[in-house]
Amino acid sequence: MEAIFHERQEGSLCAQHCLNNLLQGEYFSPVELSSIAQQLDEEERMRMAEGGLSSEEYRTFLQQPSGNMDDSGFFSIQVISNALKVWGLELILFNSPEYQRLGIDPINERSFICNYKEHWFTVRKLGKQWFNLNSLLTGPELISDTYLALFLAQLQQEGYSIFVVKGDLPDCEADQLLQMIRVQQMQRPKLIGEETLQSKDQRVQKPDLEQALDVNHPFDGTAMLDEDEENFQKALALSRQEIDMEDEEADLRRAIQLSMQGSQQSGFSDSSAQNVPRSSTTSQSESLTSEELRRRRQAYFEKQQPLHQQVQNPEFRDAPATSSNALGTDPGGDMSEEDMLQAAMNMSLETVRNNLNADEKK
Repeated sequence: MEAIFHERQEGSLCAQHCLNNLLQGEYFSPVELSSIAQQLDEEERMRMAEGGLSSEEYRTFLQQPSGNMDDSGFFSIQVISNALKVWGLELILFNSPEYQRLGIDPINERSFICNYKEHWFTVRKLGKQWFNLNSLLTGPELISDTYLALFLAQLQQEGYSIFVVKGDLPDCEADQLLQMIRVQQMQRPKLIGEETLQSKDQRVQKPDLEQALDVNHPFDGTAMLDEDEENFQKALALSRQEIDMEDEEADLRRAIQLSMQGSQQSGFSDSSAQNVPRSSTTSQSESLTSEELRRRRQAYFEKQQPLHQQVQNPEFRDAPATSSNALGTDPGGDMSEEDMLQAAMNMSLETVRNNLNADEKK
């Protein structure tokens, strides 16, 4: 497609674009077409003057603007036809009776010029394929052979005048290249107005979208860092709490195990412990299974009273390390869960002290 010459619309110079796209090069400029239009105007004036310079028709003709061009850049079919005569090319009306009697298939032609009101554009065959070279498109539009006749018929229904270009067109690079290869068009070109409107809408929508994002999520690097730091500190605190809970559970498990081992091995060798009879509470604590101790320990932790705080309490450090003190705290025989765990801790501490004393005596 890059080899195909295609002028895009500028102002109302569609006649210039139509001719240059047909000839595949910058063959005509507005100045040259204006010169042709002025020459046609002069020829028309001379014909009108033949009827008399003082005639009403001649005076009316002089007051009217040119019919071959205007200030916007529009040029008439007469200007286009005269410009093509320079290259030995002729225009024939496509739907004229003379041409229709020839019965020529549009595929066998080389090019067409189409006009509707003040717009002109070219449909030309390059190589073995047809292209719509309308200057209002963003690029050449590929037209299949089967669609060409339907395309021309549709233009006629919309009010277009179609002219067949007769004669040999000048050689061009695109025609030579497309004689050897065939091209495929994945996406049809858009109208220039649609492209401009779409790009304008995108430019308008983008600031609106960015503004909406700024309102809902204002970008502040410091705020984002502060939020990340806060989330990190929360996660770190939670992990520390879990570690502390695991450590407390491990400490309590070891304390209960030591207390049970100490009560079985020492046989309460301390004289004070031998003279104090075992109460029903003592029997109850010895007969506790590990599962019951686990349940009571779990209930105790749910009350959010860690055991290590109780061990550090001066009341427990100063209390006599005797089994009678540890087990004789509830004369009624019903010990609460907290008292039961405290008794287990005291037994553990007592066992440790007895073992230390025995090692020193040895």
